[in-house]
Amino acid sequence: MTATRKPLTRGDLAPLARAAVGPHRTLCAVTRLRGGSKKGVYRLAFDDDSTAVAYVWSADEDYWDAGPADLRDPFSHGTGLDLFTAAHDRLSAAGVRTPRLLYSDATHTRLPADAAVVEDVTGGSLEQALERHPDAARASLDLLSAQLGELHTQVGPTFGKVALVDNGGTPAAGSCEQHVTEGALRALDEIVVRDPRAAAAREQLTDTVRALSAAVRPRTRHVLIHGELGPDHVLLTPDGRPALIDIEGLLYFDVEWEHVFLRIRFHEHYETLRTPDLDEDRLRLYHLAMRLSLVAGPLRLLDGDFPDRAAFRAIAEHNLVQALRLVGC
Repeated sequence: MTATRKPLTRGDLAPLARAAVGPHRTLCAVTRLRGGSKKGVYRLAFDDDSTAVAYVWSADEDYWDAGPADLRDPFSHGTGLDLFTAAHDRLSAAGVRTPRLLYSDATHTRLPADAAVVEDVTGGSLEQALERHPDAARASLDLLSAQLGELHTQVGPTFGKVALVDNGGTPAAGSCEQHVTEGALRALDEIVVRDPRAAAAREQLTDTVRALSAAVRPRTRHVLIHGELGPDHVLLTPDGRPALIDIEGLLYFDVEWEHVFLRIRFHEHYETLRTPDLDEDRLRLYHLAMRLSLVAGPLRLLDGDFPDRAAFRAIAEHNLVQALRLVGC
């Protein structure tokens, strides 16, 4: 974190913690957890050895500098208390585990920012479990597969962010595939000015995106998906049950978008999460579009002062190589 972005202190977070858990527990320590680029995530430790987690949405905690989000864009900057609470309520109604919401505050009286306090799910991430004890983590992976099966049975009247659709709104694009196609071409426009390899392959990439898009047949069924579900976005309870986090981007969309991301992030463990009857044409379009998005996004983030630069540079490089490979370059 740079000198212009200071993490919140125990004194900063004490009023929020007191409002969330009451006056009979004292906040002893706070730790800013690594990995957050859109919001601040802080573990709160109390004098009775209990813990909770605070989410803080503010300009100082958001490294993307994306400006106001267009809620009608399904992939717009997925951050904010309203998006979080809408997603939390929708997942809870669907019976899909996520850390319990203990308190939310949009008044800016405890902090000069929107904030929430949630349950601290203390079993570590599924990513850590798969790396350290893959055989033991198999049961958690099976439970996640069942949870995703439940998630993907939830059907929406149209596609778009839960906060939009569940309040009767409609997206700006005409279809999922149209939105993905347009997003892929915009991502390519960003990439080619930053990398000569992409610039040299621009024609092949553009033609392939358009050809793959043309092969996709219309569809009207849109299901609930997380949208960015890697093993780092799954926490485990002490008994190994999965809980989804980073849920602000929850949306109704084509299930293939979810499965492309799952396949990229879970690698050899994806077979446990695979489901039959996916649309191969959508998978092909969404795979290339996802690779381009995972190049453009990290490169855009690196234009700013995000501290974990090597990791995001590696993400961009890996996905650019994969995108070029998909078009034979």
